[in-house]
Amino acid sequence: MYPSPPASPDPFLRRLMMFTGAVAALILLWWSLPLIESLFTPHEGGVRTVTARGDLAADERTTIELFEKSRDSVVFISTATLVRDIWTRNVFSVPRGTGSGFVWDDAGHVVTNFHVIEDASEAMVKLADGRDYKAALVGVSPAHDIAVLKIGVGFKRPPPVPIGTSHDLKVGQKVFAIGNPFGLDWTLTTGIVSALDRALTSESGRSTIEHLIQTDAAINPGNSGGPLLDSAGRLIGINTAIYSPSGTSAGIGFAVPVDTVMRVVPQLIDKGRYIRPSLGIEVDERLNERIMAMLGIEGVVVLRISPGSAADRAGLKAAILTRDGRIIPNDVIVAVQGKSIHSVSKLFARIDDFKVGDTVRLSVMRDGQTQEIEVVLQPGCMNFALTSRRFAETNCNPG
Repeated sequence: MYPSPPASPDPFLRRLMMFTGAVAALILLWWSLPLIESLFTPHEGGVRTVTARGDLAADERTTIELFEKSRDSVVFISTATLVRDIWTRNVFSVPRGTGSGFVWDDAGHVVTNFHVIEDASEAMVKLADGRDYKAALVGVSPAHDIAVLKIGVGFKRPPPVPIGTSHDLKVGQKVFAIGNPFGLDWTLTTGIVSALDRALTSESGRSTIEHLIQTDAAINPGNSGGPLLDSAGRLIGINTAIYSPSGTSAGIGFAVPVDTVMRVVPQLIDKGRYIRPSLGIEVDERLNERIMAMLGIEGVVVLRISPGSAADRAGLKAAILTRDGRIIPNDVIVAVQGKSIHSVSKLFARIDDFKVGDTVRLSVMRDGQTQEIEVVLQPGCMNFALTSRRFAETNCNPG
């Protein structure tokens, strides 16, 4: 007896199975499309063709061009100090630190920060093309945190940085910093001028650096001494310091303005030191604060006057020291060329804006009345006592 043939499936179930199969086939085809497309797409060496992003934005092209033009003018500076072994008495050269600098002229002068080379016994300058040169010290001005080195470049001399101005800077304009942060060669950071005419105490504590440019362009260890440029690639400052509890960039950096650099560097190259314009007076920062608080005014009391100095010739009067140690003020300088003076550092910063031989108008409070006195500035040097914060201007034999 033969078995009975299987019953035919239900027509509805048969249609459902056909529909499900068709849907599965469509899904499989969808997922296979990229593979099918790749089989018929021409390749070169099995590498996918890259689509170009198109032209760079105008500001991107400008920044790239600025960096490429300025890079060769920026140098990397490494310093070392000599250490004597106490057992063998041999002298070794030990790496001390690194910084940045920039080419000043065609004679091989390089400008950097004073604190970059301070206490170093030797310095090496590395150019952008990889050449290394041993640098000779030309001159320094610690009060401005500026130093000048010189290298002997015989051929393919790097171009000097174009010089701009800083007196006409505006808060908000773009700036560009090139340097070697953390020893990373030739790095570009960008930002804006975030403030002007800032003051910062130098690392030694001996002076206050005035007229600093504040910027949010990232300045980190190793950037010191490098150029701060405007959007035209012109030098507007020397990156000198940052304000940061951690020691790395926190968005507040400072640069010595190029107008100050233009006053100081030519003298360092010519004379090896900076001869500052001088009144020839002695003042005391801490004592001045107490006297001004007692008098209820802002200014700087003249404690002593050097005989034959600019102040002496102009007829300024020094304070009187009584037998019992009291100080009776005479002349209090309250303004220079109409610009108010509220501290000792501000007074010297105002005077430093001029040159030896310039005639400067001082506003002096004497016997309760304000008088205008003209003073012809003389060359002088600054003697400083750190413990008492007393400053005395003396003749430094500039010749």
